[in-house]
Amino acid sequence: MSSTKTLSTLPARYAAGERRGIASICSAHPLVIEAAFLEGLATEMDVLIEATCNQVNQEGGYTGMTPADFRRFVEEIAAHVGFDTRRLILGGDHLGPNPWKHLPAEEAMQRSEMMMDAFVRAGFTKIHLDTSMGCAGEPVALSDAVTAERAARLALVAEKAAAESGFDLPVYIVGTEVPIPGGAMEALDHLELTSPEAALETVEVHRRAFAAVGLESAFARAIGVVVQPGVEFGNENVVVYDRAAACDLSNVLARMPQFVFEAHSTDYQPASALRGLVEDGFAILKVGPGLTFALREALYGLDQIAAVLDNGPETLRQGMEALLLAEPKNWQKYYHGNEAELRIQRHFSYSDRIRYYWPHPAAAALVEGLFQRLGDRELPETLVSQYLGALYPAVAAGTVEAKARPLALEAIRNVIRTYNRATI
Repeated sequence: MSSTKTLSTLPARYAAGERRGIASICSAHPLVIEAAFLEGLATEMDVLIEATCNQVNQEGGYTGMTPADFRRFVEEIAAHVGFDTRRLILGGDHLGPNPWKHLPAEEAMQRSEMMMDAFVRAGFTKIHLDTSMGCAGEPVALSDAVTAERAARLALVAEKAAAESGFDLPVYIVGTEVPIPGGAMEALDHLELTSPEAALETVEVHRRAFAAVGLESAFARAIGVVVQPGVEFGNENVVVYDRAAACDLSNVLARMPQFVFEAHSTDYQPASALRGLVEDGFAILKVGPGLTFALREALYGLDQIAAVLDNGPETLRQGMEALLLAEPKNWQKYYHGNEAELRIQRHFSYSDRIRYYWPHPAAAALVEGLFQRLGDRELPETLVSQYLGALYPAVAAGTVEAKARPLALEAIRNVIRTYNRATI
């Protein structure tokens, strides 16, 4: 059974009483992807890696990669660690006009069609159709009917590309979540959960739209609905899943056995909350900023260790601060407060907008310099305890080498491990 078919069985397994799911790794950072494959090797689990429409598209996205480029990039890392790519699932997240919503709708949709074609021909087999955003001259959020009509239009492109690609036919995810992808921009104390009626309506309006263009067989491969189960993170706080509050939403799955729910922004949820989400039918758990947040913690801790070992300065945080101030476009409109508050948010916010800077040549040089500074030396356990406390138990137990690169990878693997345990 291919990995895509394994994914497609999630709804039937849930309907039969099996409470399993899958973690969706939403990151283009090579260390994050490597960590995901290392965990996949250790657990013999499939690995689902997703790219968003803003991150990767036919025009390059903010990573500079097309879908075909991204596939090669991921497969090269898989080959490096010895992960069998037959257990790799590639997903396209929020595929729709979002990168071009400043354009008139028809032009934005034409570009979306080209993007969809590129994703599916590159072997992305988990497709999230998200056409909910208004384009130039339209309301910010569109009606369900228009959203579904545009989603079906993109599905037509996907089906044609899939038939000609030689890859598995795609499975589809419909619906979107509020707030925006990537985390909220302000402190949160309350979220409006998706109502059961809204979830049912999302499914039915998409079913009708697909049928209107002759795509009943494609809609039969729709397996997931994106909803808001009451999980989110802002810059400074996390809203933790409340199972009692989401009970009615969870129960509606009994009326739509073709589907499970997909939960976005599950980063930073406690292990018990992640397990609760899976048990309640939120079988696909998206995580992204939480992974690079863990990596940043590890890199900053390693920088402190390096400064102690050679009695020199810390270089990484200061270097990143200079870069963040010189090129503020990826954080400036998302962070608010006085200068001291902004400085803390630039580096330590849950929304982790510093992740956009790691591919920058200046940041890459800083990280490479840190790894060269520490080299392959065995780091003192006491310094790991002091500056990388979460990793100390594994080092003390001898399961992780007290060396710079293995420690950075282990920080990410710790997060992924929590998700994998929640989904089995």
